Amino acid sequence: MCLPTWFQVLDLPSSVLVAAPAAADQPASAYKAAVDDFIQSASSICLSPAEQDQTLQPDVQESRTPALQQLMGSVKTLTAKEDLLSTLRQHLLVHTARAEGYSKLMLGDSCTRLAVKLLTSVSLGRGAQLAQDTGFSDSRYGDITLVRPMRDYSSKEIAYYNHMFNVPSVFIPGLETKMSDKASIQRLTESFVTRLQADFPHTVSAIYRTSEKLQTACGSPSTADLCDRCLFCMCALDTAVESASAFNMTLISEQLSQIKPSAELGKQTPDAPPGQCCSSGGGEDCGRAAGGGGCCSSAKAPQTPDLRSLLCYSCQRTTKDMASVDRLPLYILSEAQKRQRRSQMREEISEFLLDDGD
Repeated sequence: MCLPTWFQVLDLPSSVLVAAPAAADQPASAYKAAVDDFIQSASSICLSPAEQDQTLQPDVQESRTPALQQLMGSVKTLTAKEDLLSTLRQHLLVHTARAEGYSKLMLGDSCTRLAVKLLTSVSLGRGAQLAQDTGFSDSRYGDITLVRPMRDYSSKEIAYYNHMFNVPSVFIPGLETKMSDKASIQRLTESFVTRLQADFPHTVSAIYRTSEKLQTACGSPSTADLCDRCLFCMCALDTAVESASAFNMTLISEQLSQIKPSAELGKQTPDAPPGQCCSSGGGEDCGRAAGGGGCCSSAKAPQTPDLRSLLCYSCQRTTKDMASVDRLPLYILSEAQKRQRRSQMREEISEFLLDDGD
């Protein structure tokens, strides 16, 4: 099986953000044959240490390196970087599973990691997605089911098992490696849980038992409710709430805090006078401003899709910490434009559509 590389995340198809219908259950013999084939292919690879190091370092596409660096460099905070990195990694794993023909994707999240993830998700505003982010089974993608078989074992138990049975381990440094405890919300939560676990051994298990009781209210994904799912994490949108909710109060507070005083508003550059093009230097007229069609310079400006209405609250906070969403992979931007066009078309023909009650 060809292992995915980080550079492939820039060239994923937009179909990775679409919840495909679940395939029919395969017979047990087909599943056993697929497992045997994977074990044989893994055991047949016997390389020397030098060849293993060369294999672990695939050919890097130099043309894609700057794009990936610009994407991560456009994110301002380490918290948003780790959240975006986790989302892109999940997209890449789902695409690889679909390309290889697998219907199950096993993740290595332990009990300790899930306890940290639960508290981190609450801090990041992902309370509505906790059941899918920490549960044993996650079917948000439809045809690919994410399972976490290691969630009953703590990281300490796994470390003891690897030590007793001489299981080789590999450490891959991440963005938070050698960072301080206050570098990000994820790092701070991990430090809090591990230190609390040292004095109170039942801390992780208590948090884990809480996550077991969580359940999601949304059913199986379908193409009909595609617009009601987040563009990034593919979970149900938690932003469609009443006007008197705490979420809308938070948005109103943000809008009020961004309003400039009247003294600063008077110092702003005045707009171009009617009939004069703002890009013509003052003497020429593009012919569109007088007719109310807008200036020619604004028509030539590239249109960036508005991702706010397509994202859940937590993913909105991630994009807010980005300098520009234009650095996102092309498959995300194209899917955003497709969903926006679909929503506009639905609004245009809303008068001719029948409600479920009719």
